[in-house]
Amino acid sequence: MRLVPQSAFGQTVMLIGVLLLINQVVSYLSVTYYFIQPSYQQINSLLATQVKSVLAEDLLVSNNDSRARYYDKTDIQILDASKARTKGLESAVYYGFMSSQVSKQIEQLADVRISTVSQKTDASAPYTVWISLSRYPDTWIAIPITGLNEANISPLTMYLMVIGILSVAGGWLFVRRMTMPLSSLQKAALAVGKGEHPAPLKEQGSTEMIQVTRAFNRMNQGIKQLEHDRTLMTAGISHDLRTPLTRIRLASEMLPESQNWIKDGIVNDIEDMNAIIDQFIDYARYDTEEIKENTDLNSLIIELAQARHIEEKHHIALKLNDIPLLDLRRVAMKRVIDNIIENAFRYGSDNIVISTFYNRNEKRVYCKIRDFGPGIPAAELEHVFMPFAQGDKARSTSGSGLGLSIIRRIVEAHDGGVELRNHPQQGLIAEFYLPLHE
Repeated sequence: MRLVPQSAFGQTVMLIGVLLLINQVVSYLSVTYYFIQPSYQQINSLLATQVKSVLAEDLLVSNNDSRARYYDKTDIQILDASKARTKGLESAVYYGFMSSQVSKQIEQLADVRISTVSQKTDASAPYTVWISLSRYPDTWIAIPITGLNEANISPLTMYLMVIGILSVAGGWLFVRRMTMPLSSLQKAALAVGKGEHPAPLKEQGSTEMIQVTRAFNRMNQGIKQLEHDRTLMTAGISHDLRTPLTRIRLASEMLPESQNWIKDGIVNDIEDMNAIIDQFIDYARYDTEEIKENTDLNSLIIELAQARHIEEKHHIALKLNDIPLLDLRRVAMKRVIDNIIENAFRYGSDNIVISTFYNRNEKRVYCKIRDFGPGIPAAELEHVFMPFAQGDKARSTSGSGLGLSIIRRIVEAHDGGVELRNHPQQGLIAEFYLPLHE
């Protein structure tokens, strides 16, 4: 379990809380040692003085008349143990630190207890201090006192707790206000990474945060403009290339029948070039304008598999399990599946297997397409996803090398992932997953 939070919000709140806790502890100890403790020491000194006065008058061994006269003058009673119990001694609480300090000052062992039973009818003294000396164990000195309630630390504790809670709550609100723009910026950055272009973010927060948000908005608009210019440029180049390719094809049709082998070669080259141009166009656009629909991935796979039945030498085995519906861009996802199927037939084998399943723990739908071809060297599995990269050594491919890049781009735009791996027995597995957004 990680004790220190990872987010700036959590770390800042934790820092404020720790600093406030240290401040509260220091304040508590300071008040205790510099205010409460001196008050108790002063009270203990006064109690010791009163005990010395009683001892000086020999009241602990005097008769009741002497004790009564002393009570009238000082409000201090000297009682036998039995009478003391009836006057509140039984409810008194023993205080060790007071007993220790009084014992040191009168130089003999003293037992100090405090009760809340007032000995005055007007209740002017809410506390009574009971003191018994070791030399006179059956005699108790009852001293009324009013200063102990002033040293009560409960209000201090409540005050420090309230201050701490308010400080942490204020810090939490302050840090939340500071980090909310960061959360919006993070979501917008992830959207831009998927090829989307969110609306400009609201400039709010501190000066530094406003500057960062403003820079991000400018960057987002710049990327959007670059994407638009790239799409227009690619479309223009494709149009300009297809015009001469059409003329070449028309010219090849005029060749005599004795040169049909030349014409067939020209036609094949033109078809390859048109396929490459189509891949350039597909790579240049993100298909983000297509609206996501609640789609059954299995139905798309079945539809594409049926379209491949026109080629007798190609065979597709389907192992489709029950999977939930997903929010997909249908045309883009069909391009992904069809591209993987095409690669499996062209570079793998005439027999392929397509399977799907749902992982409930991960809340992901997986799709695997396996061929039985030579596979790809392990060192090149990740490299082939790069634009214009090809697995030439393993598959002797031809083309633009953009097919897998397009697949990865579309899948990641759906918050998914794609990977290639060699089957332990034979062939290559192309697997992608799509998350289930509930």
